[in-house]
Order: sequence, then C-alpha cells, then structure tokens
Amino acid sequence: MLMMQVALMARKERADAPEENRPMPPLQDAVATELLVEQAPDSMIFADLEGIIRAWNPASERIFGHAAADAIGQTLDIIIPESLREAHWQGYDRALAAGDTKYRGQSLPTKSIKADGTHIYVELSFAIVHAPDGTVIGAMAHARDITERFERDKITRRRLRELEAANAAAESGG
Repeated sequence: MLMMQVALMARKERADAPEENRPMPPLQDAVATELLVEQAPDSMIFADLEGIIRAWNPASERIFGHAAADAIGQTLDIIIPESLREAHWQGYDRALAAGDTKYRGQSLPTKSIKADGTHIYVELSFAIVHAPDGTVIGAMAHARDITERFERDKITRRRLRELEAANAAAESGG
C-alpha cells in the first residue's frame, strides 16, 4: 500500500512539473531502438553467424574509420589485426555454438585496426544474440577506443618497474 501511495505521489509531482521537466511520451519500440543505436556513445556492431557485419552505428564509424556502407557486408576481419584473427574466429565460433560467451558481463581490452591501417586499443564487451525462439543469430559487440588510456598506463607501468628496480638496487646496497 505504501509503495502505491509513493507511486501516486510521484505521478502527481510529474503532472504538476513545468512542461520542460515532464517526461517525453514513449516512442514506438522500433524507433526508440534505432535512436538508441544511432546515438550510442560506444561502437555497436552486430555480426551474423558467418561473422558478416549487419549493423554498424555512427560511433563505429568514428572509432574504426569505416563508413557504415563500407563495413556492412564485410567480415569482422576489417577491424581485427591479422595476428589475432585465428584466435578471434575460434572464440567466435565456440561462443556461437555454445549460445553464450565466457566473457559475458566483462569488458576486455584488445588490439584493433582502423580503416587507415592504424592499430588502436579498444575495450570490448560481447553478447550472443538470440532470436525470440532462442536460436542464435549472431553476436553483438560494444567497443570503446582506449588507446590514449592504454598508452598512458603502459608508460606508468614502465616507470613503476624502473622505480621498483632502482629501489631494489638501493636496498641491496648497489
């Protein structure tokens, strides 16, 4: 009962709120989903069972440098460095076959490649996508460019190793 009263009070407060503070009316699901994907700050990529890119949002264009028209219909190889492709495809096929990924809920840093050949570091999170009947239809990834942070952290780690080595040498008298 108390929860119902709280909800009714909150609804009344919203109704009394100035026009600019009122929530927007809900959009149709398909329109809302399209807006979310188009305006997402992170790259959102969907690839089918063969690893063919079927969805590529504007953030993907910004991060990887491939226009959607150029990326859609290509394999994920356009963003995977040659040296990582074999391991990627083994993991991709294994996750699709299992219907899940062992990395669910995790963000993983990895190397990637841009359209101009520049190597970058991205943080990826993955999900296996299922149709309403439960059939696996592909995989989705969210990516964020972490190149600057990765390079900064690499310099910090190197400097820490140097300081630890200098400290160990000083403690040992040498």
